[in-house]
Amino acid sequence: MTLELNINNTTYSIQIDDDQQPLLWVIRDLLDLKGTKYGCGLASCGACTIMIDGEAIRSCSYPVSLAEGKSITTIEGLGSKDHPHPVQQAWIEEIVPQCGYCQPGFMMATAALLEKNPVPSDEDIDTEITNICRCATYYRMRKAIHRAAEIKQVNNISPTAESDE
Repeated sequence: MTLELNINNTTYSIQIDDDQQPLLWVIRDLLDLKGTKYGCGLASCGACTIMIDGEAIRSCSYPVSLAEGKSITTIEGLGSKDHPHPVQQAWIEEIVPQCGYCQPGFMMATAALLEKNPVPSDEDIDTEITNICRCATYYRMRKAIHRAAEIKQVNNISPTAESDE
């Protein structure tokens, strides 16, 4: 079966045998976009978080067949080295990651949150960002989320603006 997927503003035509396989494995194994991570395989930890039509989605449990015709953004499409997204810039400024494994998922969840709620409270962050970090960098992430909101407001940038260039 052939599916067409729009990932990071690029259309990919892929051949798959099982249209119910998780989108995560298509992104990582077929398209070689390794920023999205495998964590638990149960949609619990959030390491595999991407955005589909602006919503944070855990790709380890999202069937690839449901992604056809939708706009998918992975960490590779969020920003670039020369033009980081406000979330990426805030993560750098606040020196958030320790091991860094879970951070792409956190950044994608944060970008989706800021699109819906440009100035989240601590309670909003606790409610919406349910990813898990073994290194427990939650305090720095919370600071970075507030910083990203500030940067985004100053620059008036949407979560996928950098990938539109």
